[in-house]
Formats: sequence, C-alpha cells, structure tokens
Amino acid sequence: MSVLDKLKQMLKGHEEQAGKGIDKSGDYVDEKTQGKYSGQIDTAQDKLKEQLGGMDRDTDRPPEQ
Repeated sequence: MSVLDKLKQMLKGHEEQAGKGIDKSGDYVDEKTQGKYSGQIDTAQDKLKEQLGGMDRDTDRPPEQ
C-alpha cells in the first residue's frame, strides 16, 4: 500500500477538513512569498486535492479532461 493510499484511507470522512487544510497551507505559503508563486501554489493545491480524491473541488470551473 502506497503512502497516498494510506493518506486517502486516513482522510476518509474528513475530506472537507483536509481540503480546508490544503487551502490554508497554500495561502500561508503564498503570503510568505508575497504572491510571487501564487500560480504554482494554486496548481499544487488543485493537484493535491485531485490526488486525494477530488475533495472540495471548485464549482466554478468545469472538470479537466
């Protein structure tokens, strides 16, 4: 079992909290870098949420194909 599989199993039922944590940590890094890497941070947040089961997806954007 991979580390990602273990994380998914541990987070099951707590997807909303995990999504908030991803957002909060990304916002913290963005603040500390004064917005210099905001595009890369947003991309990393989206990919991490996607890897962890698509939690807390943005409803404004259509799903990527």
